[in-house]
Amino acid sequence: MTGFLLLEDGTVFRGESVGAPGFAFGEAVFTTAMTGYQEIVTDPSYAEQLVAFTAPMIGNYGVARERSESARPHARGVLMREARGPAWTDWLTERGLPALSGIDTRSLVLKLRQGGAMRAALLVGEASIDETLRAVLGQPRMGGRALAAQVSTPGPYAYSERGRTRVAVVDYGCKRSILRRLATAGAAVTVFPHDADPTELERFDGVVLSNGPGDPGPLADEVETVREVLGRVPILGICLGHQLLALAAEHETFKLPFGHRGANHPVLDRRTDRVLVTSQNHGFAVKASTAPEVSHVSLYDGTVEGLDFPKLRARSVQFHPEAGPGPHDAWPLLESWVAEVSGLAEAA
Repeated sequence: MTGFLLLEDGTVFRGESVGAPGFAFGEAVFTTAMTGYQEIVTDPSYAEQLVAFTAPMIGNYGVARERSESARPHARGVLMREARGPAWTDWLTERGLPALSGIDTRSLVLKLRQGGAMRAALLVGEASIDETLRAVLGQPRMGGRALAAQVSTPGPYAYSERGRTRVAVVDYGCKRSILRRLATAGAAVTVFPHDADPTELERFDGVVLSNGPGDPGPLADEVETVREVLGRVPILGICLGHQLLALAAEHETFKLPFGHRGANHPVLDRRTDRVLVTSQNHGFAVKASTAPEVSHVSLYDGTVEGLDFPKLRARSVQFHPEAGPGPHDAWPLLESWVAEVSGLAEAA
């Protein structure tokens, strides 16, 4: 069965259905990652998005339960130049995810780079283009959307109960690999929902502000929580958590034209002059700044990729140190933070 992707500017891309029947609305975005298709589709940061892969062949090494970053897919649809199966395409179908193969992804990516990420519809079968376009234009834009609540855990739970230090993770859309890496580094990890009580968080040796989808701007309550715990307990922010720490520290965020999504993004560590090749997935960013707390910057556009507040025992990174998937340049960041928090707790 055939299908099509319709962008809000009226552009149509046709392909062959290799996933579930039906349709999906979302923001059309692209990722340049060459591997990790299962991790990407199950990453909660892709909520409300239709993901196009720039890699020409997707699905060639199959699927595995342990690769999923959450219990279900969060991307609304998948767009590929060539889908390989049957394991991958069966996985998409079983999970109700519409997907198209045979898409001219090169032209699609050029369109999104020039015009920015767009509202779109992925539809399997035939339908009126005019009616579908009206429906697309009726969808909300990503700017101004607070999505953390819809992907966060409904209540606290213990991920790992034994460790040399106690860490609370605030779940704005947390990836499993972050929790796994923290536990492997020696942390006893408890996960809290996005609206966690600051007094609960302060009882732990350290707090991780996780990744997540949507615009950080509307998350006023979450930012206020970060302000309340800032300076009282060590903090590590990742991706959306980085943006929330930035807002709590009076930095500004904004929507990127087409986002940073991939596993090959160069980031300069200003403290060492070392360049890290990083995994990234975000449509919003912290505005460029010369403030002394800026520790990392993007070599693509100069946006703030890291913050460090030594006196407040708080730091953050825009990229993904858990690297699920991605290069391992930033791997030591999680282990070193857990070791530091453990040392502070022992000294207290």
